[in-house]
Amino acid sequence: MIRDEIRALVEQALAAAQGAGDLPQFATPAVTVEHPQRPEHGDFSANLPLRIQGLAKMKAVEVAEALRRHVPASEAVAAVRVAPPGFLNFYLEPGWVARQAAAIAAAGEQYATSDAGRGQRVQIEYVSANPTGPIHVGNGRGAAIGSTLANVMRGAGYDVEQEYYVNDAGTQVAIFGRTLYARYQQLFGREVTIPENGYPGEYVVEVAKGIRNRLGDRFLRPSGEESDPELGRLGIHVMVDQIREDLHAMGVEYDVWYSERSLQAEGGMYDRVLSLLRERGYIVEREGAVWFASSELGESKDNVLIRSDGMPTYYATDIAYHYDKFIERGFDRVIDIWGADHQGHVSRVKAAVAAVGGDPDRLDVLLYQLVALRRGREAVPLSKRAGEIVTLREIVEEVGVDATRFFFLLPSANQTMDFDLELAKKQSDENPVFYVQYAHARIAGVLAKAREEGFSSEDADSQLLTHDAEQTLIRKLLLLPEVLEEVIEGLAPHHLPHYAQDLAAAFHVFYTQCRVIDASNEPLTRARLLLLDAARVVLSRTLGLMGVSAPEQM
Repeated sequence: MIRDEIRALVEQALAAAQGAGDLPQFATPAVTVEHPQRPEHGDFSANLPLRIQGLAKMKAVEVAEALRRHVPASEAVAAVRVAPPGFLNFYLEPGWVARQAAAIAAAGEQYATSDAGRGQRVQIEYVSANPTGPIHVGNGRGAAIGSTLANVMRGAGYDVEQEYYVNDAGTQVAIFGRTLYARYQQLFGREVTIPENGYPGEYVVEVAKGIRNRLGDRFLRPSGEESDPELGRLGIHVMVDQIREDLHAMGVEYDVWYSERSLQAEGGMYDRVLSLLRERGYIVEREGAVWFASSELGESKDNVLIRSDGMPTYYATDIAYHYDKFIERGFDRVIDIWGADHQGHVSRVKAAVAAVGGDPDRLDVLLYQLVALRRGREAVPLSKRAGEIVTLREIVEEVGVDATRFFFLLPSANQTMDFDLELAKKQSDENPVFYVQYAHARIAGVLAKAREEGFSSEDADSQLLTHDAEQTLIRKLLLLPEVLEEVIEGLAPHHLPHYAQDLAAAFHVFYTQCRVIDASNEPLTRARLLLLDAARVVLSRTLGLMGVSAPEQM
């Protein structure tokens, strides 16, 4: 990354200035390098002089001048200038910039990959919606964030495992089972009502019909008797299969589907963790319930693990689940991606990780905000009728998987998002995903036309890429490694669609201002085809990391 090279130049300049006595000796702070907002201020800027002026007992502009004199020569840097009140600005050498087009094109799909993760084992768990209903729109946002983050981290050398935690135990699953049995009985002519707080959606009727069609009246019991628990488990299995299919339709595939019921098997993880917490003095029994003494770990209050009716809380199984992640399976880092309504659960889980012997600092929880649907200015209710929600599958079928994923990724996770269904379907530059994909298709079209006319980028002289639009486009291509680093460090995949739009805009300007195929100037044609090769590589890779296709034609 050129940004890292600039940072190293600043560090070397500081050491040299101190060694020469131009700056006094003091502990060196971390050097940060940013992009100036205005292009006349260069390609990169370091604010180190402003941060160390007190340590140096000099004015920041004087510190900057002392550093400038000691910046080592670099083939990538044309000039280093001081700007008030104390910035050190770096200007890239145009010839070096031009040569990067060849380097990017040669790297191909390996461009912007790295071994930064050094094989660190990372588990990303996301969506994990209760299998008591279909995947809804809000879950889809978590799916796009989680799968994109996994793609980016794999490309950076992390050993990533994606997991869906199947909540197939507990109170809601029991209610779903009773609802399913009521619907099942109705199919045989019995006049029964669904239980209070049951699931009124039509999808439960469809599950019941499927079971009846395959297994007949096997689960029918005398009127008034409880249902066979196997019916509920079978219904959950059907729902999980549907969830798997819906996520597959969005381009999301998991490595592991982890069953909550497996934690609660006799002598299983849940029992072992409860015993461990007792041994460590974190279990308190009062009011007929079993409590986790989380107040001893900095929480404001203790939390119930087992209710007075003997049913474990979801927090109890969460403790066992995270014990399995950190202690049993030994992940180096765990990333949980939850809806914002789980915010109050974050500190409790971190306290639990500490209690069972894990390192809570290795647990990251990314919370994402709600999704609002609209068609232009008209809001779309997320519940169409009692018990019926707008499902993720419906959105994918209406606007397509590419638009679905791109739109879900556009806002940062901490922003509530408006998903405009009409905009997502527009075949125009107003639609951001269309705008980006059209840039890729236009590149592919020009390259195909060049091949037909006998032109290629072979033996191209990249030093001919001196036009402002060419230089701007290459500079945009060079940003991808930085963008991917920001995605990983901030767990912020929204940087990708914004970068893709900026890159597409730079390409469209280049395409407008620079004729690519010019029979009267074959050397320049070859050079510009090389630049298109590089642009195609970066656009394709950026789209691919988001799980969005890179079309050759539109």
